[in-house]
Amino acid sequence: MEKLAIVILNWNGAHMLRQYLPSVLQYSREEATVYVADNASTDDSLQLLEAHFPEVRLIRLDRNWGFAEGYNRALAQIDAQYYLLLNSDIEVTHHWLTPLLEFMDTHETVAACQPKLLAMHDRDMFEYAGASGGYIDRYGYPFCRGRLFDTVERDNGQYDYATPVLWATGAALLVRARIYKEVGGLDARFFAHNEEIDLCWRMRLRGYKVYCLPESQVYHVGGGTLPKANPMKTYLNFRNNLTMLYKCLPESDLRHVMRWRWWLDYLAAWQMLLLKGNVGDFKAVYRARRDFKRWRNDFKADRQQIQQTMVKADIAERRPFSLLWQYYVKGRKHFSQLP
Repeated sequence: MEKLAIVILNWNGAHMLRQYLPSVLQYSREEATVYVADNASTDDSLQLLEAHFPEVRLIRLDRNWGFAEGYNRALAQIDAQYYLLLNSDIEVTHHWLTPLLEFMDTHETVAACQPKLLAMHDRDMFEYAGASGGYIDRYGYPFCRGRLFDTVERDNGQYDYATPVLWATGAALLVRARIYKEVGGLDARFFAHNEEIDLCWRMRLRGYKVYCLPESQVYHVGGGTLPKANPMKTYLNFRNNLTMLYKCLPESDLRHVMRWRWWLDYLAAWQMLLLKGNVGDFKAVYRARRDFKRWRNDFKADRQQIQQTMVKADIAERRPFSLLWQYYVKGRKHFSQLP
């Protein structure tokens, strides 16, 4: 069994591999085996790997399975103590692995952790997709130390301490393989978006912890697959977020939260249309709500199993306030200003 397998999922990302894979190999080879799992790319990714990165172990998948199932299929072929899911657009730094591995080795109840995620375009800014560790509010809206909605903070060392979080970013997620398998891995039905939050929440419900360890830091391009303003991204975010809530919310909260989300989601849709003129995102929210209603029954067994194996329903990192109220009404734009 290997100690650590770094697994980069790739789909037509030869330009990213060419630019950022060298840093992964330079700063990780002594501590890890580096894999690239290829989701049936049609660009020159495979030729690039064979010609320039022969030390990388290649896992060829037969089609584009998306983020969640792509990783599930790749990780099923790897025997390791730890998996590190790493985006292809990540530049790692010297000794980035040491704090992560040392912490996991000495904290058996920690299922997963992440480094501090900084932006490639401005290295003093947090990066949107995970910043310094993630939370959700009462109604399921994700946020991070360093990022609330679209407001991203400058990194002034204000969150440079290890802390438990509800979710760790899928851009650089170190997870204990045994627990990954125990909870069923990423939910392949999500395809992409919210799947790492769903995974981490399920691990937290079983009593395991998730941490952000800012002593380790990496730089992330972000938006490598879909641009931020994209109807498909909007659709997946809304549909998958609702599905995650249905799966993971305790029975005492489910009806209340889902009732509020009905109003809040349609309010968001009309705001996209009337204030931003964004017809595509408006339609995407309606389609997400419709498709969630259609497939919700497919997740009944998942919900029952999660509720039955739940160790603790009341998780501190699921914050009891409304982020919408704090952000838009109270004007609190930074994590440190939240209750």
